[in-house]
Amino acid sequence: MALRAARYIGDQRIEVGNVEGKPPAAGEVAIRVAYNGICGTDLHIVQGHMDTRVAMPAVIGHEMSGIISAIGSDVESLTPGQPVTVMPLRWCGECASCRAGHQHICQRLDFVGIDSPGALQEQWTVPASLVVPLPEGISLEHAALVEPLAVAVHDVRRSRLVAGETAVVIGGGPIGQLIAVVARAEGAEVVLAEPDAVRRAFAAQQGAIVVDPIEGDLAAVVEERTSGAGADVVFEVAGTRGTALDATRHARTRGRVVFVAIHPEPVPVDLHRIFWRELEVLGARVYEREDFERAIELLASGAVPADALITRVVPLDDASEAFEALLAASAMKILVDVQGVRA
Repeated sequence: MALRAARYIGDQRIEVGNVEGKPPAAGEVAIRVAYNGICGTDLHIVQGHMDTRVAMPAVIGHEMSGIISAIGSDVESLTPGQPVTVMPLRWCGECASCRAGHQHICQRLDFVGIDSPGALQEQWTVPASLVVPLPEGISLEHAALVEPLAVAVHDVRRSRLVAGETAVVIGGGPIGQLIAVVARAEGAEVVLAEPDAVRRAFAAQQGAIVVDPIEGDLAAVVEERTSGAGADVVFEVAGTRGTALDATRHARTRGRVVFVAIHPEPVPVDLHRIFWRELEVLGARVYEREDFERAIELLASGAVPADALITRVVPLDDASEAFEALLAASAMKILVDVQGVRA
């Protein structure tokens, strides 16, 4: 069975063509993919940062929604026609991380869509254990945001942010914006630093205090909002050497600094500041099942400005152009309409 798919073929190129479909085996589910969002990790792949990890030509993509088209034997809790998304993590269950209950950061983790074939194809066959059913009332377009929203939910949960605290978000891309939304939903005040005026305007519309880190003074704003104490939590989401070094500057005594962005190379961090203020430095990598469930709740409640986050929707044949647009930082979130419903 030939399927249309978008594949990374190396040399910063995405190619749309046919791949061989895989019917569901025992314990598996085939999903007719509706929408797939392009994320920062996908951009890292196309830029060649993960060439040692990705087996080319690779069908990538993991921010998705779709409808179950077929189920294999031994699948009892899912049915054809059911709207779903996928938590794209397969763990071994045997390593030290898994045995400690941290399966989502398994030492042999298969991140589906990176380490194995992903969702940028008309039909995607995955283990049933990865499938997350969607409730009524969430459109399939909006449901393609569940995975990145789960990232933000996990980041905020990892930070132990509570109502009444102040959070600084450095970087106003899609994940930074979602962290700000989730933090505000938890009752925190959010200061977001982002050089792009369009992204600052978006964050301001959602209730964040925004700062241009190039023209403005983030430290002064944080001091003003916290009476000189510093933020309770700082999220570093920009992924640059400068923002990594600057992140500890804005945290209060015994504050928490959460590194969310992927830094392809080691970067400097102000260890003296960490020592002097007894800061906690936390990593936040992916998510757990409860983060997916909370993300679905937030979407269903209307707390997330889904329509505003989706810059545009393009057909599968235009996937390469969509990657180019995002690499040029000219969009917030682009969805690929895998079935061409909008075409």
